[in-house]
Amino acid sequence: MFKYLIFILFLSLQGMNSYSQDTAGIIQYAQNKVIPPGLKTNVLKALSFYPELKTTNIRFILKPNIKNSVMQAQPVFRTLLRSKKNRHYRINISTYFKLISTQMPIDSIPAEVMIGWIGHELGHILDYEQKSGSELAYFGYRYVVSPTYVKHAEMIADTLAVERGMGKYIVATKRFILDHAELPQAYKDKIARLYLSPDIILEQVKKLEEKKLLEQQLEAEKLQEKNVSEEKLF
Repeated sequence: MFKYLIFILFLSLQGMNSYSQDTAGIIQYAQNKVIPPGLKTNVLKALSFYPELKTTNIRFILKPNIKNSVMQAQPVFRTLLRSKKNRHYRINISTYFKLISTQMPIDSIPAEVMIGWIGHELGHILDYEQKSGSELAYFGYRYVVSPTYVKHAEMIADTLAVERGMGKYIVATKRFILDHAELPQAYKDKIARLYLSPDIILEQVKKLEEKKLLEQQLEAEKLQEKNVSEEKLF
């Protein structure tokens, strides 16, 4: 019995140590970020896939009502004319996830789904970071007047997230939305129309994994050739 208790204590300490290491690893991404306490862990996890945004000023804001959306990534208008390093962004997050007959607090959504949702919005911000102030203003105009441009922008955000290793999270978010029985059909149709489907995302992930494997094989072959050449010298 005593040995069993010692074993359980050992496993508990291991788990605490692993959690502490994970927390320490992602807390670095809190720099220049304002995050609601209830969303902090999931937001930091999503940010950890975007080292390019490590020092970017981003404010995550809970709002009681966002028209036709659950989240929105936007540049702060007054900072548009500043240099990119001094530009500020905000991600508006609906306080409640609205269903047909009820609503649920946004922080009660499964973690994997929440991380994917935030990761998609961070894809928008990474896209914004590559644009000048005038280009962002034009982007905003096109986003409002052109459904085709909206689809293009949303697909770019998904693709950027997938390229940074967030494929499983983005898929989890899409499936959560499309398979949720209590979500309005109009919202599901909008997601299906404007965003990459889970199948396309999985195909992207597969291609990225194949590309990474090929790069590793080429690197291994180069290293082997180098070693052979060095051996011949001796």
